[in-house]
Amino acid sequence: MSDTTKRAYVSRIKRFCAFLDASGEDIQDLLKDKSNLELVFVLKSYKIRLKKKDKLSPATVNAHLTAIDHYLQYLGIARIPEIPREDLPQEAPRALSPREQKRFLRAVAGCRRSKDRAVALLMFYTGIRIGECADLDIDDLFVVGRKRKVVIRSGKGDRYREIPLNEEVCDAARDWLRDRAIKYGDKEIEEAVFLNPQGGRMSTAGLDLIVRKIGEACGIVLSAHILRHTLLTNLVRNGNDLVLIAEIGGHSKLETTRRYSLPTVLDKEKAMSALLIE
Repeated sequence: MSDTTKRAYVSRIKRFCAFLDASGEDIQDLLKDKSNLELVFVLKSYKIRLKKKDKLSPATVNAHLTAIDHYLQYLGIARIPEIPREDLPQEAPRALSPREQKRFLRAVAGCRRSKDRAVALLMFYTGIRIGECADLDIDDLFVVGRKRKVVIRSGKGDRYREIPLNEEVCDAARDWLRDRAIKYGDKEIEEAVFLNPQGGRMSTAGLDLIVRKIGEACGIVLSAHILRHTLLTNLVRNGNDLVLIAEIGGHSKLETTRRYSLPTVLDKEKAMSALLIE
């Protein structure tokens, strides 16, 4: 489990505990009830709150319930109450439209720092996860010679994969590696590709901040995850084989990759707009 996932779990569990406190419930009292009837009632009430008052999406509601399941397992409950999950809408993950992609690339070209350009283009053209980007070491990046690629040595599920790099990514990476050598000189620094101002490995939060700031510069709500979705969506829309896309994306199941062939919000909007009768 990545550090990002752990932090998300902790945040969700704290939110659930705050709900218990506000409701006058004691988790220890709930655990004493072997029938779990009171616990089931509390969990269903919490689910309703997440949906109606907090107005969370179905996927986020499910993520909260999963975090609570793990929390209850940690507390020693042998039989976790089954609270029905939300049915998720059949829709492709949020990706940038072609017009947004052009705006994004123009903003990247205008970045003053070579590191920002390298981070943005690497994520945009390879679809690597933000944790995988943070984990990259110098010898994982091949930007000269015939076989230009990035090597993910331990991705999600500890999966190894190699992703070819195009010339635009290689140019940006070479610029950053040159500036990296000049800035940090002979100091004993991390082998990480992307370094923070102190010479340590950049965190996922630091990398995501770079992406979000580029999004702000071009008026797009952006994250590293959206860049990953965009790359995989582009591969699907260009007619590539799903097995190939799954390999590039580091998916262990084709079902995960098939999500990118589902209609997007933009697809639905275009379909409905086409119904207008003049």
